[in-house]
Amino acid sequence: MDNNFEDSADELEYKSKTQLKNESSALQKLGEKLVSLSPQVLAKLPLDDELTDAIKLAQRINKRQEGWRRQLQFIGKLMRSRDVEPIELELAKMEGAHQQANQHFHKLEQWRDRLLQKGDSEVNMLLEEHAHLDRQKLRTLIRQANKQQKENKPPKAAREIFQYLKENLPQQ
Repeated sequence: MDNNFEDSADELEYKSKTQLKNESSALQKLGEKLVSLSPQVLAKLPLDDELTDAIKLAQRINKRQEGWRRQLQFIGKLMRSRDVEPIELELAKMEGAHQQANQHFHKLEQWRDRLLQKGDSEVNMLLEEHAHLDRQKLRTLIRQANKQQKENKPPKAAREIFQYLKENLPQQ
């Protein structure tokens, strides 16, 4: 009998009041993040109907009202009885994909800027990495962009360079 008591005591994990409050606060913050998401993004998350309804209700409540804070607490309470790990994993995947897209965008901007500043030497470097690009088209666009810049015209050709790179350089 003593053996059973020890086994059940090992299974029970004591949580301090502070730890419970911290976990509750973390769930509320996750709930606040969920409330800030668009309906399209929410549809991609593994949420049950009750939690989805609570989130939609919180989205309709004005943030400056006390009801919004209470609704966030309610969402946190609902999530305490659910496994939130799949939700957190999906959010992390989405944030990672968004971050990768931003990095790719910045890389394209850097290539465009370097092409405009350094010209042919940078075109050659780009073509070493990406041989499938059209050298003549790039050189023409660079000449047009530089001409537009000297004449203080809108940077149409610079935008075209960026668009060309965006279409032809794969996101990794």
